Amino acid sequence: MREVLAEWRPVVDETIEELLPREVDADYLTDFFGPAAYQYDPEAIQTALADPIWNLLDRGGKRWRAVLLLVLVEGFGEDPHDYLQYACIPEILHNGTIIVDDVEDGATMRRGEPALHHEFGVDIALNAGNAMYFLPLKVLTRNPAELDAETRLAAYEMLMHELNRTHLGQGMDIRWHNAREVDLTEAEYLEMSACKTGALGRIVARLAAIITDNEDDELHVARFAESMSVAFQIADDILDIEHAMEAGGDFGKGVGNDIREGKKTLPVIHAVTNADRDDAERLVDILWSDENTDAEVREAIEIIESTGSVEYAREQAEALAADARDHLDEADLEPGPAEQLADFTRFVVEREV
Repeated sequence: MREVLAEWRPVVDETIEELLPREVDADYLTDFFGPAAYQYDPEAIQTALADPIWNLLDRGGKRWRAVLLLVLVEGFGEDPHDYLQYACIPEILHNGTIIVDDVEDGATMRRGEPALHHEFGVDIALNAGNAMYFLPLKVLTRNPAELDAETRLAAYEMLMHELNRTHLGQGMDIRWHNAREVDLTEAEYLEMSACKTGALGRIVARLAAIITDNEDDELHVARFAESMSVAFQIADDILDIEHAMEAGGDFGKGVGNDIREGKKTLPVIHAVTNADRDDAERLVDILWSDENTDAEVREAIEIIESTGSVEYAREQAEALAADARDHLDEADLEPGPAEQLADFTRFVVEREV
């Protein structure tokens, strides 16, 4: 699957450039958004939209949501090259959520550099992030695959449903982030992940099924993508802790971010539930602090480690990945792409970055 990601990523980026060029001019704005009522200012749009968006995209990212859609399209027996612009829909949406989430979470770093609101300002970051919720919907309007009206309506309705679910998940996450207590249940955490992260995965899978006229398999692939996405989120929780553990005492910016931001992750929930009372209270105190020293981050990690919470979270991620493969087996897919998709469920929990 790593080879598949490496093969498709540059193609995906080239296609995103068709939807939002690195250099914006009046001709592009007229073609993509329609004639100006009075007069566009390409330079302003360049500064406020194109520059920050490409600044983020050029920092990296696996583009796995776009690639997953393309592999699913191939699994449904279609040529993925015919659906490249549709594959960019969940990828652009995802990167838009990153920008907005970083503002809401008070994040300092993203992909090894200052978060966009630190780089460009909160106003530009929020506008760019919000624009990325709507920009990819133009693909359905422009209709490069010449989908019929019923199919396009089904895609629109699906996107609206799933995008609303992402905001339910983000709402839960924000509330927990701002609350001193860690009294949420594991099931509540999984539901938050299923909405916030899983809904984007479901968009990938459901869109692939809808645009290739495979609605009979839509539910199967949606459940596959949701379980895999939640496993991906838990793996992210684990990686943040493991990277901080590997750093030892030499913490740099961005190391132990989840602890510094007070996030209620699955390892934290498990640790607070299973640690002795003093350790649990100390972990909550560290998470609630406005700022943490490196020593406090190390202390929090030691409490999480002592309760076996990292291994517990890994087991849950592996179980969700196995559940994703079970749902995948129920879908009628070509063998080659199906195996690549199954391999991806292993990749999301075994990756090191």
